[in-house]
Amino acid sequence: LEDLQDAFDFCFKVHYLPGEDRTSDPQYAQQIQALQAKLQILDRQRRAVLAQMQQLLGRSETLRDFLQQELVAWQERQQRACLGARADTCLRPLETWFTELGQGLFQLLQLLRALGDLRQKVTYERDPLKAETPLLERRLRELLTYLLQRAFVVEQQPSMPNACKRPLVLRTASKFSARARLLVRLHDRNHRMEAKIHIDRSGSPGFRKFNILTSSSKTLLAGDSPQDGLVCDFQYLTLKEQKDSRSGKGSKGAGEGPLVVTEELHLITFTLAYAYCGLELELETSTLPFIIISNSNQLSSAWASILWFNMLSSNPKELQFFSTPPPVPWPRLAEVLSWQFESVAERGLSREHLLMLAEKLFGKA
Repeated sequence: LEDLQDAFDFCFKVHYLPGEDRTSDPQYAQQIQALQAKLQILDRQRRAVLAQMQQLLGRSETLRDFLQQELVAWQERQQRACLGARADTCLRPLETWFTELGQGLFQLLQLLRALGDLRQKVTYERDPLKAETPLLERRLRELLTYLLQRAFVVEQQPSMPNACKRPLVLRTASKFSARARLLVRLHDRNHRMEAKIHIDRSGSPGFRKFNILTSSSKTLLAGDSPQDGLVCDFQYLTLKEQKDSRSGKGSKGAGEGPLVVTEELHLITFTLAYAYCGLELELETSTLPFIIISNSNQLSSAWASILWFNMLSSNPKELQFFSTPPPVPWPRLAEVLSWQFESVAERGLSREHLLMLAEKLFGKA
């Protein structure tokens, strides 16, 4: 396309002399006719390139929808794994697919910019580059924004080192860790990408408030090889409850708020300032809801709440879930109890075991 344009531009400057009346010159008429033919070829090629880009964007949107389905399936597997189920939570395939699509879209963005440069050199009436490239670029940026926002995920949910396979229950003054990953392994090495964490960014009325001690920001690091991905690993974090200046004690005592301590759900949000190829975004992702306890004797009740929420809620930001908790069907509870048993005993509960538990809960039929 660039070669065609250069050839047309050269012929135009050599043969077309505006202001001169050479209509009676047959050679000049032939030259103008040849110039018009070159312009038509150039116009067809520009339209062909734009049509191919439209087609590629359509395929990319189809692939984006597929990746979103795969990501939702992975998130469901991660949620089940938190409850003790055996589930494949490896992110490598998703990371590869997200990166390949992101790479293709950024290449299209660079191509669009190159087409813009060509238009600056040569344009004409009804130039398709003038009408279509702004629309294509807006569609492409929307697609890239959607992909990158979905590509920022929590790889490891908040958990204490000795959680006995019970993540999402944290204790004040005890260390815990959480890790986020950017599935699109494309970044500008000259741009420092900093990830930050916030607890209860939106907040829930009446809930206790906490501060994250130690550093709440970290530079997103690329591993030694491209396969290691882009990870921000927050370790050795601790939580401290904010004091209420009115009472001089904790923000509320047990039973003073709308929910008991072991039914208060909290969230950690990761934010990331991302920049690549002229695209700048703030990416955000949140953990699954977790419960904060201050004493080990609250652990069993807190874990029961985590099980109940993850069995029944499809909205990870439904922090008021326990204001009106729904009942759980026995088959669902039985499945999760079996996962719990398997996570520590390496085999699930048999039908007879579950029947015995059901009889203890509901009595004999």
